Amino acid sequence: MDNSIIVAPATAFGGAIAVIRMSGAGSVELLDNIFVGRESLAEVKTHTIRYGVIREGERVIDDVVVAIYRAPHSYTGEESVEISIHGSRYIAQEVIRLLCELGARMAQAGEFSQRAILAGRIDLSQAEAVADLIAAESRAEHAIASTQMRGGYSKMLDGLRDEVLEICALLELELDFGEEDVEFADRTRLSEMLNRVESAVWRLLESFRMGNAIREGVKVAIVGRPNVGKSTLLNALLQDNRAMVSEIAGTTRDTIEEMIMIDDIRFRFIDTAGLHDTDDKLEQMGIERTERAIKEADIIIYMVEPSDTQLELPELDENQKLLVVVNKMDTVEEEDLGIEGAIYLSARYDDGTDALRDALCELVDIDGAYQGDVVVSNMRHAYALNDALGYIHHAKKAIAENLSSELLAEELRRAADSLGEITGRITNDHILQTIFSHFCIGK
Repeated sequence: MDNSIIVAPATAFGGAIAVIRMSGAGSVELLDNIFVGRESLAEVKTHTIRYGVIREGERVIDDVVVAIYRAPHSYTGEESVEISIHGSRYIAQEVIRLLCELGARMAQAGEFSQRAILAGRIDLSQAEAVADLIAAESRAEHAIASTQMRGGYSKMLDGLRDEVLEICALLELELDFGEEDVEFADRTRLSEMLNRVESAVWRLLESFRMGNAIREGVKVAIVGRPNVGKSTLLNALLQDNRAMVSEIAGTTRDTIEEMIMIDDIRFRFIDTAGLHDTDDKLEQMGIERTERAIKEADIIIYMVEPSDTQLELPELDENQKLLVVVNKMDTVEEEDLGIEGAIYLSARYDDGTDALRDALCELVDIDGAYQGDVVVSNMRHAYALNDALGYIHHAKKAIAENLSSELLAEELRRAADSLGEITGRITNDHILQTIFSHFCIGK
């Protein structure tokens, strides 16, 4: 671990105030060289603040407020200080310049969080949650990141990993006494433990579909025949003329994506080319993209006109949801055409779109995230959980086929390692570098 003193801006510039963060043994003593207050910072207790000025000789740089955090009671576990200054970029640059001239160095991306992990203050999944919390743009994203950052997710993973390692320990005892034909791990009990772990890992992996949708946006494909009003509906939802609209069928030949926040849920709407038989190669390409959008969507809005009596609904998988929308209701007198569960509206006049917004939100079940349930939203975690699930499956197969304890233990060790990769108990420099390269400098 690099024990040098690191410094970086922890906030954006341009506001009323900005914060500069510094961490490492000797941080307080280093800052004392340029800080002038009623007392030396060396005499200040941890978790207290002091007002003073930053000076370069006789020149006053700025009036500041300094927060002191003594080791190990800080985010990084090291001696740390946070300097609140006026939000000028110039002031921040001058303060950081003085600190670097005195022996500090500029922090690398995510280095504060890396030090927090190395000091055992947080684990890797909690560090990633800090980044997610900062980037959160909705209540649901905030809820998922908060639960992960508070450690509930880590405790669950550590508990599952400990169960797997307990089984490994029993199997390794058998290997130590192999010549005596002793069975420490009862295969029936072992199978029961593996079933329990497998079920828990599967539930976590299943939550990723919703977690990823909340993080990246719930994918909603707007599909139907040409000229039923798909682009008009997108414009109505956006309250903007984003998609080109005309009376000519086939105007939309490519997919158009737009993000919309509805009741604090991020939706990614995809306007698609109309589904129909055609010999036009450009239209065929557009229809192929429509079919791809249908397969990838979480929710499909299937649009029809009041005159459509036969619905050719797309085939869905078990995780996809469908909304049938009858558009152009301004052209008929009926209020209900008898299509079960359909939403009736006029996209042209933005009449009935509120009902569609409500229906979309009802299809996204995020109450569990608000109540503190663990929801996986990180692709790296999903890959690791999937690997763990595969190794557990191989282990169960090994038990069923009465294979050797050595082979069984190896599969379980791999499962434990996969779970440990999520929290950073098992990791390597390459993974850490990849993760922290996406962090801000002062994080």
